[in-house]
Amino acid sequence: MLLKSLGLLAVVSVAIYLVPGGAHFFEFANKMAMSPAEYMTVQKIYAGWSFFSIAIVTALLLTLLHTFMVRRDRTAFLLSLAAFLCLAATQAIFWMFTYPMNVASGQWTVMPADFEAARRQWEYSHAVNAVLTFAALVAITSSTLVHKR
Repeated sequence: MLLKSLGLLAVVSVAIYLVPGGAHFFEFANKMAMSPAEYMTVQKIYAGWSFFSIAIVTALLLTLLHTFMVRRDRTAFLLSLAAFLCLAATQAIFWMFTYPMNVASGQWTVMPADFEAARRQWEYSHAVNAVLTFAALVAITSSTLVHKR
């Protein structure tokens, strides 16, 4: 029962993790077409999104714990590990590509020197992270479904 509950919590936490990434993914085309002034205005909607860090840490921890708990079932283990590695990769991408643009733009309150390059880097890093997070959701869900109890 503990493992089933942990699996459910891991799936739910990864689904919550996908919310901001999914939003970024589906607004991508419209935001890339905006003028720099419009884009800077729209970027203000992300104030307070740092609270999603709670969901991110929770998803990482629960997925890692799930991976440990299913380690004796090879298929479930590999799927759960894949989910964890996808989530870990999103963090690497965020800190290497997204965060530097947040700093360069003062959290998008100041237009960065090379606006187009900054916008592309920020938007594409979020789009890649959305795809990775979706893959993590599929993997952790699959792991919970295939695990032999």
